[in-house]
Amino acid sequence: MKTITIEGQLRTETGKKATRQLRSQKHVPGVIYGGTGEVNFSAPATAFKSLVYTPVFQFAEVTVDGKKYKTILKDLQFDTVSDELTHVDLMELVEDKKVIATLPVQLSGVSKGVKEGGKLLVKLKSLQVKTLPKYLKEFITVDITNLELNGNIRVEDVKEEHFEILNSPRIPLASVVLTRQLKQEEAATAPAGGAAPAKAAAPAKAAAPAKAAAPAKGK
Repeated sequence: MKTITIEGQLRTETGKKATRQLRSQKHVPGVIYGGTGEVNFSAPATAFKSLVYTPVFQFAEVTVDGKKYKTILKDLQFDTVSDELTHVDLMELVEDKKVIATLPVQLSGVSKGVKEGGKLLVKLKSLQVKTLPKYLKEFITVDITNLELNGNIRVEDVKEEHFEILNSPRIPLASVVLTRQLKQEEAATAPAGGAAPAKAAAPAKAAAPAKAAAPAKGK
């Protein structure tokens, strides 16, 4: 996996005045934690560019005061006005100590649903995992070949050895939905709906003929 190297300087002062001075010199303050103790350092803003402005997961090897630290990026802070990087948090990797990291998801294959005319929607682009440093990698590969129309691949469907996935298991990673054209085609081939024909009314029974009046008796 790719490793970015950063040459840092140990920070002996951490107050606001010292921080402002660093930033005026185009340096970014940072902290390394997770090992035996915290290490406060600074480095030129340009040194963080390849680590910060990329979706790729990678290691950062930081040299401070002659000592090297193997780390991963944990948190960033930016200026709300200028959007410039103002602080970096790095997690030191310790061989036998599990870490939590956010790894990108890479989808592989062409799904059945897409072949049938559906549209692939990516719902989640990364997964949060807990693992030992030696198992960390650039991305997690998810095969979507068998993903059908109106189907989903969820977090619980991802099986990665050595990883404990921390995201909610029912969250969809990707789905295939019907496109407008496909919906129209389905509607065109569906049988036209209509009301069932009304039953014919039963013929009315003929009225019984009236009886003739009896002739009047003579007096």
